Amino acid sequence: MSARQILNRATPYVFLAPAAAVTFVALLYPMLRSIWLSFHEWSIGTPPASAKFVGLENYVWLLNDGAFWSSVGVTLTFAAAVVTLEVVLGVALALVLDREMRGISLFRTIFILPMMVAPIVVGLIWRFMYNEQFGTFTGLLKALGLPAIPWLSSPDVALVSVIISDVWQWTPFIFILSLAALQSLPASAIEAARIDGASQWQAILHIKLPLMLPVIVIAALLRLIDAFKVLEVIYILTEGGPGLSTEILSLHIYKTAFVSQQLGRASALSNLLLLLVLGLTILLFILGKLRDAAARRAAGGE
Repeated sequence: MSARQILNRATPYVFLAPAAAVTFVALLYPMLRSIWLSFHEWSIGTPPASAKFVGLENYVWLLNDGAFWSSVGVTLTFAAAVVTLEVVLGVALALVLDREMRGISLFRTIFILPMMVAPIVVGLIWRFMYNEQFGTFTGLLKALGLPAIPWLSSPDVALVSVIISDVWQWTPFIFILSLAALQSLPASAIEAARIDGASQWQAILHIKLPLMLPVIVIAALLRLIDAFKVLEVIYILTEGGPGLSTEILSLHIYKTAFVSQQLGRASALSNLLLLLVLGLTILLFILGKLRDAAARRAAGGE
């Protein structure tokens, strides 16, 4: 092989090397460091050299930790509730607002504002609204002659309050993607359905929603992944309380690392959360592939 051929083959790798180095430093190194740390006992304030190798002890500890399993249950409940509500509301609003009318652009712009607000600000806004003494909801209930609701201080209500604030902030995300999918649908398919006598509801059920489904699945997947990582809003609203009623996995990791100062155990928790999210992502992609294959077989049968 001539020197010119070697140079031609090496050129792409030379251009890719900076990006690969940045990826390694920004992504792979922290992950590898977290895996290494999960097998060690190390507290904040002590030198890294003092980290003690403990094998699987951190993983065994968390599997026997009641707070860990409680946070898993809270996380799954929270993620399932917010993703379901946001998808249903976001898609429904997109179907309703997919029309030309005066002021519709202004309304759409106002509607997506919550997702542009910083999570800490969202937490402060909803903490004020949920206040049992002078909050907005308390004022409305008093005006109607109803008793105040302990939005954030009752274990039975706190998680619902957190879910409401998340739905308020992130339903616009589903709305935007669903509206974009709707407006990119082929007009010929909808027009053909109308000519065949399909009602508005039948066109939505049999034409629009099936064509929108790939976008809806991707949007739901993105929200599901994000729901497992939410931290700031819940920390501002409840700090995981009362008790452990709103302590999701990310908040449990934060408390283990920076309150209990057990970085090894926090790393083990982080790795399990990563595996959980990765497993759900792979499962959803497999389900999407199976659905596409079934649709292709059905189309081939027709």
